[in-house]
Amino acid sequence: MQEDLLSGIPFDDHQDAHRYGHPAADGPDAVLAGLDPEQRAVATALHGPVCVLAGAGTGKTRAITHRIAYGVRSGVYQPAQVLAVTFTARAAGEMRGRLRQLGADGVQARTFHAAALRQLQYFWPRAVGGPVPQLLERKVQLVAEAAGRCGLRVQRTELRDLTAEIEWAKVTQAGPDGYPAAVQKSGREAPRDPAETAQVYRVYEETKSRRGVIDFEDVLLLTAAILEDRPDIAEQVRTQYRHFTVDEYQDVSPLQQRLLDQWTGPGGGASLCVVGDASQTIYSFTGATPDYLLHFRTRHPEATVVKLVRDYRSTPQVVHLANGLLAQARGEAAHHRLELVSQREAGPEPVYTEYEDEPTEAETTARRIKDLLATGVRASEVAVLFRTNGQSEVYEQALADLGVPYQLKGAERFFERPEVRDAGVLLRGAARAGSDPLTDGAPDLAGQVRAVLASRGFTPEPPAGSGAVRDRWESLAALVRLAEEFERTRTADGRAADLAAYVAELDARAAAQHAPAVEGVTLASLHAAKGLEWDAVFLVGLTEGTLPIIYAKTDEQIEEERRLLYVGVTRARKHLSLSWALSRSPGGRASRKPSRFLDGLRPGSSAPGSRPAGRGGRGGVEAGERSAGRRVRGPVKCRVCERVLTEAVERKLRRCETCPSTMDEALYERLREWRAAQARKQGAPAYVVFTDATLMAIAEDVPASRQELAVISGVGAMKLDKYGAAVLSLCAGEEPEEDPAEVEDGQSDEPA
Repeated sequence: MQEDLLSGIPFDDHQDAHRYGHPAADGPDAVLAGLDPEQRAVATALHGPVCVLAGAGTGKTRAITHRIAYGVRSGVYQPAQVLAVTFTARAAGEMRGRLRQLGADGVQARTFHAAALRQLQYFWPRAVGGPVPQLLERKVQLVAEAAGRCGLRVQRTELRDLTAEIEWAKVTQAGPDGYPAAVQKSGREAPRDPAETAQVYRVYEETKSRRGVIDFEDVLLLTAAILEDRPDIAEQVRTQYRHFTVDEYQDVSPLQQRLLDQWTGPGGGASLCVVGDASQTIYSFTGATPDYLLHFRTRHPEATVVKLVRDYRSTPQVVHLANGLLAQARGEAAHHRLELVSQREAGPEPVYTEYEDEPTEAETTARRIKDLLATGVRASEVAVLFRTNGQSEVYEQALADLGVPYQLKGAERFFERPEVRDAGVLLRGAARAGSDPLTDGAPDLAGQVRAVLASRGFTPEPPAGSGAVRDRWESLAALVRLAEEFERTRTADGRAADLAAYVAELDARAAAQHAPAVEGVTLASLHAAKGLEWDAVFLVGLTEGTLPIIYAKTDEQIEEERRLLYVGVTRARKHLSLSWALSRSPGGRASRKPSRFLDGLRPGSSAPGSRPAGRGGRGGVEAGERSAGRRVRGPVKCRVCERVLTEAVERKLRRCETCPSTMDEALYERLREWRAAQARKQGAPAYVVFTDATLMAIAEDVPASRQELAVISGVGAMKLDKYGAAVLSLCAGEEPEEDPAEVEDGQSDEPA
């Protein structure tokens, strides 16, 4: 018997699978049910190296958790010998929850730091001797002290930047002496003189050493160093952990890769599965790099590569915008971009809105959100995303003024909130009591939970207004909703859903930091939104200088800003709004311009130039040395002179701007009049119906059938269904029939 290096639980190589809750009647193939062909290819590729290139919304977590569960249930993996690594405690908690549901609850799923810290604590007495140095929770104070010793006066914001710079140096493995050269080599724009930063960095490290403390980066450095210096310890780790899965591999840093190499050992690719998407690399400022993902096949020529491009999250309209955004990208990551294919039904087109000033943008966005909630969309399924945290205040105020509940992403952890801890104590007491006056007579589990929480002021209806009282109610309401969901799931599985089982579920979620959703509109930065999704997303403040941010100077920095917007777009399932304001305050000079990333995408703008699809546009599997075939798109040529067209409007019209037009002017005017009437009925801008360029294309190449209309650029499936009959009637010289849904009591909405 050995001891699990992460959990302290003894394990045996020959443990019976039944210990982990795998009933024989529920065989391994049950894990594969419901997976698409590419996800199934991931799940059944049990022997590495395996590289999963997974686009946004394609079910990567589902694929890799089912892979682990399939390996466990089929007997190929022993649960205690599997280590799944990700980058956030939330993601690790979600993975543990899914693995638990799939019957693979003996598997370890942790962040890099959490896994390394457990190993460091376990091996330090043997490798170094004495107690493990105390972990420095926050390094800012020590950095400030080091700066003072160097004779530097540093403001609070400068101190934050200086601390981040030291963190970057450590994860890229640059010491104090090598930091200035590392900055120059990377093209990084340092927040202050690199020589000064190197001096503070050196004093900071000396101070830590003198006081016997370590920081989070040291956890990785020291663990890697012990494994490098002690082959016997490294062998013990590799004996226990024989199967590794790394999520979000595009975000790995050189230091994390160094530790991973020690975990897997020489030739360790045979036990390694990585998953990521280079187009979602948005943390390079912290030292993350997509290079290890992009060059995985170079390091492991025998690797199986599986590409996931079936997007189950977003509508075709959202996916089309996301693909168009990346189509203009440059650089190596763009060359390997994945072209997503939506698996959902058509939805509304993304809405682009220009405002005069920021307060108007915030107030109108808040009103639109309130209108959306009135249609039945839950507040927890709506998000407002911005580039910097400083943009949140005006949206907090606008939502509060309308009485719309909201939550700031990155606030206190759910299970650490006082009201949630208090509720947990009460629920555990009621569960132990068995028969409790509070719960007697409650018809179901949710009713019992409501009754218990009522003793702490919970009411079926939310309190008026916002603030701490509303926040407390939202936390308790989340526990009630979780009870309802828990009861539905247990009942469907034929299991009892009593208060004791629910409390056990809460404890498991608290340990995994797998929090239920709080009912409120999410306000978050684009960076904080990574890994999340909502029914409706409002991307705000999309102006030059904000996105891309003003300090993004190099081509790669600009491309990372584009990827940041791509992450924001792909958070939306159905409703997507993109907006910008021309000035900061009312009456200010309208000097701002919409983000360059919207060129060629928003109505009335032209693309800066298009490029053919990069490698890997299709989903599928590659084994061994086989390379991906290129997806070739034929060029669009002018119908008159046959010149290859590059501008978006020209490609839509299928002719050069200077070539003679064959447009039916009378038809074009009829189409414009019809469009104006439709826009009035909808209370929307005319371009939401069809853009001018699309109307021109229709009038130039007059369609006689739905099939001919459908091939015209700008006429998607949803617009074809909604407007196709009317447009074809106009093209045939007839008046379109009135939509019965728009006529009440025989009266048209049209003015007389």
